[in-house]
Amino acid sequence: MTKMTKRFVVMQLAIILALFQAATVFAGNPDTGPGCGLGKLAWGDFKGQKQIAPQVMMATTNGTFGSQTFGISFGTSGCTSDGVIMRTELVNAFASATLENLQHEMAQGHGEHLTSLATLMGIPTEHQAEFFTLTQEKYASLMQSGETTPVAMLKALHEVVESHPVLAQQVSMNR
Repeated sequence: MTKMTKRFVVMQLAIILALFQAATVFAGNPDTGPGCGLGKLAWGDFKGQKQIAPQVMMATTNGTFGSQTFGISFGTSGCTSDGVIMRTELVNAFASATLENLQHEMAQGHGEHLTSLATLMGIPTEHQAEFFTLTQEKYASLMQSGETTPVAMLKALHEVVESHPVLAQQVSMNR
């Protein structure tokens, strides 16, 4: 085995070990892989995102082509050039982590998680009361079944907000 091949195998094993340890430690984390880049785009639809195989494939693809660094530098491949997670991904991650709290607060029409969601969605403070009222009024349609997923809830929420005359303008202005 050449030195280059040996280094490559050792590097791959180190990546696999690191990802396995991270997956074990962060099992409750809604993260679905190694950020952005060509690997995330190529393997992002693979089922079982938290499993080791798709994460290794994403990381290996990103590492092989240097696409994650390029994407972060130039704002391509699902990355942003300022190092901030894109708003959509941030909203998705927040909703996944706090869905149960959001459900309760939407039903009540207020709460700190609901305020955070409004802020993440780009709704200015002066229009958040309208947002809270809207989520309370449309709660049944936002939670279409007892087992609503964060993605389904956000999709329904975006549709409701887009149909509101004032909030639709605010959200589109802040994108």
